[in-house]
Amino acid sequence: METVSQALEELLVAAQQQDCLTLGVYESAKLMNVDPDSVVLCVLATDEEDEDDIALQIHFTLIQAFCCDNDINILRVSGIRRLAQVLGEPSTVDSNGNEPKDLHCILVTVSTACCLLILITLNAQKASSIVINLVLSVNIEYIKIIEIP
Repeated sequence: METVSQALEELLVAAQQQDCLTLGVYESAKLMNVDPDSVVLCVLATDEEDEDDIALQIHFTLIQAFCCDNDINILRVSGIRRLAQVLGEPSTVDSNGNEPKDLHCILVTVSTACCLLILITLNAQKASSIVINLVLSVNIEYIKIIEIP
């Protein structure tokens, strides 16, 4: 049986391959302001060192409120380094001095074409459990918190 973290990782990789991800708190807020109907999942990620970041917690509170008002699923996770690894993003400053991308907020966006491409990318059995449980369900009544190992 597939775990939620495995399903999330596969979903994020498939969405990234189809250019259906938005990374970063600021970029996510801009997209949700312009086209909230295209967003089907909001992943909010923190690590222990982020728990004392008041500004980040305020951003999360505002993003969660917006998501709830617009029927966008929210998934809280820990393990930003693991997310960076899964998405092939550097988790630290690289040799050129480039800062890592902000992975505190990740939006999965979907259009009919994007959804079909994700279904094709994943095999049918995995796709049905991932897409039905994470992407196509629109009435989430609580926030799920998982740890990505």
